[in-house]
Amino acid sequence: MITLKAARVLHVETGAIEEPGLVTVDGDRITSGAGEGEVLDLGDVTLLPGLMDMEVNLLMGGRGETAVLSPVQDDPPLRMLRAVGNARRTLRSGFTTVRNLGLFVKTGGYLLDVALAKAIDAGWIDGPRIIPAGHAITPTGGHLDPTMFAAFAPGIMPLSLEEGIANGVDEVRKAVRYQIKHGAQLIKVCASGGVMSHTGTAGAQHYSDEELRAIVDEAHRRGLKVAAHTHGADAVRGAVEAGIDCIEHGFLLDDETIELMVERGTFLVPTTALIDGMDLSRAAPELQAKAAEIFPQARTVVAKAVKAGVKIAVGTDAPAIPHGRGAQELIALVERGMTPLEVLQAATVNAAELIGVDNRGRIAEGLLADLIAVPGNPLEDISVMADVMFVMKGGKVFRGGPS
Repeated sequence: MITLKAARVLHVETGAIEEPGLVTVDGDRITSGAGEGEVLDLGDVTLLPGLMDMEVNLLMGGRGETAVLSPVQDDPPLRMLRAVGNARRTLRSGFTTVRNLGLFVKTGGYLLDVALAKAIDAGWIDGPRIIPAGHAITPTGGHLDPTMFAAFAPGIMPLSLEEGIANGVDEVRKAVRYQIKHGAQLIKVCASGGVMSHTGTAGAQHYSDEELRAIVDEAHRRGLKVAAHTHGADAVRGAVEAGIDCIEHGFLLDDETIELMVERGTFLVPTTALIDGMDLSRAAPELQAKAAEIFPQARTVVAKAVKAGVKIAVGTDAPAIPHGRGAQELIALVERGMTPLEVLQAATVNAAELIGVDNRGRIAEGLLADLIAVPGNPLEDISVMADVMFVMKGGKVFRGGPS
């Protein structure tokens, strides 16, 4: 048993601050015995729940990756080894839970993020708790079909149905079933084009309504939620009406679609920091032009969605933002009009609701001891979230104290 002592404890669900704050941990859980056991004095910091990132891809990006050649040069073992560093950086930056939203690389059908999650859970490597999606499901030529995504010639790195390329109702059902069979805990689908897709508009709907409904039906019958990469308002409406649980990005949402999301309780993961921070200097001219058209529109979406009452959860889309720098998304959300408390709720209690868990996201007796500490008061200055000084996951210290 150990008691963490801090100048402040922030209860994100209400915004209440305890001064000073004591949180006692027994094993991997928070317990009620305040002040018992060894006392670890963290000093003049604010203690708060571990953060959650609802869109990362730990198998992509990181040191040594080259965007052009890595898809065809990096074999699965190399990609996994790079992911070890990405996972460690993510955890040490204060994110103790993530959703890994869909591979779109050649793996022979292996779900690498499922394996990564198992290795972390077993204690072999350091990293956040991972909710893996396996392979993103997309139609031929759709967003995240890498043969289009990277503008490869025909025959270069074609992906199989098991790797997420699926067309028609029968194939999308089989693709969902394959991901679930091999350990996916949610399904990622590409319901529209993307800013980084080489052909077509970012907002165009890629799957038919019938295909989207089939994907949702297969996932929901097995108890899994569905996240959809979607930009255009029409495509978002199609996804929401099909029953998809969460819209990723939503850069081109309009008022009507926002109202529908509120009505259906559909979450939005805005990934808004990449609008300002994504390095497009080496992108193809047509992609730079697309970003120049779409990103200014996307800057207005968060404020409209929050005002309307859309449920917001934090997602970085790392490596669009470098792994380990997820605080950039928190800062950007405040710049878009959310309050610091709303942002912290989006990264904790809202995210916990999105992934359907009640054992984390707050500081309360019986919950997982996933805790972080930052200097100062993040309700007054959200930028302190970029300076995480202490990280505990499941009662084990990974930064700022004895392990």
